[in-house]
Amino acid sequence: MQNKQKFVNDPVNVVPEMLEGLVLANPDTLEWVPEFNIIHVKGGADSARVAVIQGSGSGHEPAHVMAVGKGMLDAAVPGNVFAAPSMDQCLACIRLMNGPGGVVYIVNNYQGDRMNWDMAQEMAEMEGVKVGRVLIDDDVSVQDSSYTTGRRGVAGNFFAIKAMGAASQRGASLEELVAMGEKVNANVRSMGVSLSGCRPPAKDEPIFTLADGEMEFGVGIHGEPGRARLATKPADEIMADVFALVAGDLPLKQGDRVAVMVNGLGGTPIGELYLLYRKAAMLCAESGFEIVRNYVGEYCTALEMNGFSLTLLRLDAELEELLAAPAEVPIRVF
Repeated sequence: MQNKQKFVNDPVNVVPEMLEGLVLANPDTLEWVPEFNIIHVKGGADSARVAVIQGSGSGHEPAHVMAVGKGMLDAAVPGNVFAAPSMDQCLACIRLMNGPGGVVYIVNNYQGDRMNWDMAQEMAEMEGVKVGRVLIDDDVSVQDSSYTTGRRGVAGNFFAIKAMGAASQRGASLEELVAMGEKVNANVRSMGVSLSGCRPPAKDEPIFTLADGEMEFGVGIHGEPGRARLATKPADEIMADVFALVAGDLPLKQGDRVAVMVNGLGGTPIGELYLLYRKAAMLCAESGFEIVRNYVGEYCTALEMNGFSLTLLRLDAELEELLAAPAEVPIRVF
């Protein structure tokens, strides 16, 4: 059934048609393996480096297929909309990108993603492939939710991709890349807020609905419930509430150097994201945090959800250098 509110053909083909379009738009840098829906850097695995790969459900674009390129991911393998890639897809991606140094995969903390990647890792290791894993669980909203045990992995994932991708380009070993990803995860926190639900291509109704004047505070990127359903407030007050929880969870302290990401969830105008960033920057200044790098835009979305997430990453000299390293990906913002 076609959703008449979306620009789709057959909902069953949304993901492969999207991937085909992505490769057609980037023919000099990307390749597609239709059998497994793998997007990888043109030319495949680089025998001189350890490959960094990622896989999760679709519907979060540009995460993660649009982060494939020099200096970031070597490959990404998406599942269907809001569904983990299968074990066969994950295993095919590991095999395809394997080189002498092995492969490191990044996985967000969702039960389906972890299960399929873990099984693929076990199968690959039985074949003699050296495989490393980095788990991302940066969401401070809730401890457990519909799709996960523990904290969810959300937009903070991009900082792991960037740091690990840059480190891989410099020749880091598998063990060093895993340690780098774990360092990012230990120092990054995120939280999201939504003013609306979202509709997968095969559905005519939103996953959830909000009454006028309501917001989901701490929403997940699949529409999972947050901490509370609250009355909306002015944007500055919402950002102040989110900022306090994100910064307080690390916790950050006066004098810390940080990277700040205000991420749109798919349906928020860019002007509103910069309005929100304005308040985040003011709060950093008031708290004595120095913003070294900022990211405003869409990085990890939830289809057309009208919402945003705030991510703060505490930096050290090594992370600053890796974030500043060049990258060549379709997102074109790193």
